[in-house]
Amino acid sequence: MPRPFLSPITLALLLTSPPAHAQLPVMELTAGFHRIEAEVAANNSDRMQGLMNRQQMPANRGMLFVFTQAARHCMWMRNTYLPLSVAFLDEEGRILNIENMQPQTETNHCAASAARYALEMNIDWFSSKGIKPGARIGGIEKSPRPR
Repeated sequence: MPRPFLSPITLALLLTSPPAHAQLPVMELTAGFHRIEAEVAANNSDRMQGLMNRQQMPANRGMLFVFTQAARHCMWMRNTYLPLSVAFLDEEGRILNIENMQPQTETNHCAASAARYALEMNIDWFSSKGIKPGARIGGIEKSPRPR
């Protein structure tokens, strides 16, 4: 049986293309009357991958990081091509602080106090909606247990 032929261009594209992101579960969250579709990173592998290698993200889409315990978690932007804002959340989904993060940097952006979750959205999403520290993200109680 003949083997399929891959042209040198096709082979080069396959070898240099960033990996497609894994399909993560998506859940609905709310911030006031704003609806968020959040991909959920609830295990260590998904949390480490985060939004790396993404070229775009729809306007009301984000990623919810579910941590195994509340702590002063930090995020960075290695291999992340999108400018993002991250809201660190306590156990009840209250925003502790919001940090803006620039693409492809290794600057640490940390929770102001013990955070159980982090929600990444396109940069300035929170400020453009008037959402500030102290606001509550609804639906967080339905997030999967971390692994």
